[in-house]
Amino acid sequence: MKNKNDTNSKGTIADVLKFLTSMREGVLLMVIVGLFIVMSFASKYFLTPQTMLNLLMSLTVEGIIAIGMLILLVSGGMDLSAGANMAFTGVLTGLVYKAGIPLVPAIVTGLAASLVIGIINGGLIAVLGLNPLITTLGMQMTLQGLMMMITRGKAVGVSANFQMIGKGTFLGIQYPVYILLILVIIFEILMRKSYAFRNSYYVGSNEGAARLNGINVTKVKICNYALTGLLSGLTGIVLAARLTTASVTVGGDTALRVITACIIGGATLTGGEGTVLGAFMGVVFIQLLSSSLNIMGVDVYVKIFVTGLILITAIVLEALNERRKATRAMAIIQKQIDKD
Repeated sequence: MKNKNDTNSKGTIADVLKFLTSMREGVLLMVIVGLFIVMSFASKYFLTPQTMLNLLMSLTVEGIIAIGMLILLVSGGMDLSAGANMAFTGVLTGLVYKAGIPLVPAIVTGLAASLVIGIINGGLIAVLGLNPLITTLGMQMTLQGLMMMITRGKAVGVSANFQMIGKGTFLGIQYPVYILLILVIIFEILMRKSYAFRNSYYVGSNEGAARLNGINVTKVKICNYALTGLLSGLTGIVLAARLTTASVTVGGDTALRVITACIIGGATLTGGEGTVLGAFMGVVFIQLLSSSLNIMGVDVYVKIFVTGLILITAIVLEALNERRKATRAMAIIQKQIDKD
């Protein structure tokens, strides 16, 4: 005779697994846990404190930008200039600080510049109706050219006070990790509870219907691009402080990697779907995979190939999921028609 408690236990486990697999985040969480377990057995270096700290720090660059990018994708937008904005803000802040401006005003100057860049992107796209892909790609090239003109391709060194932003620690963990986690929590709550932020879902799902319901679509789009610009700028300052120099060469593929992470985490290129938590988990997955390949001694070019393959796979899965949902919706409509 089967023990009743055993049966209840099995039922509970099955219910939990069913709940997890019903969510994109749940599936991704199980993949991350599985990869973590595999690597803990595959390499004795994986679970060392230094490896874990390096992994946490590797999340900060793409993780902070992913928050803004996720909100943009939800509203039907995209920003390929995020990486260039990140590098430009780091360089600008470093130059302003080296010119004798105190640290806080220098940081404010850099963040203000990144915010303006985001607003310009949003204005061109939301007001003039330009294509987000082409517009932000153009902004990327503009910022890269401007940086080269200003610095002549040279990195900008930063002082010890500046470096504390990226290298200071609390309880053995560096400040950028806390910044990332706080931002993830704040924006996850805002995307779930705030009416202003939830408007992005309505705009991304059906822009025309959103306008008819009184939502200021133009304002939503500009604000989202401004937020992405600001978070990109913040990342640039943190990265410059962490690396001790603001380099004009960083951020080349950052935007694509962030978009990949967001799609893996449940966002779509068509808008209306995704969560900040899912985007963060997408970043965790990509960085965990990258760290694992490093530990296993895999060639850097293979890592680039794997990242590209993951992006293509994520887009294909997204397209198949969209087709499946459309087929299901048509079947429900047809069933209702037949019933009538």
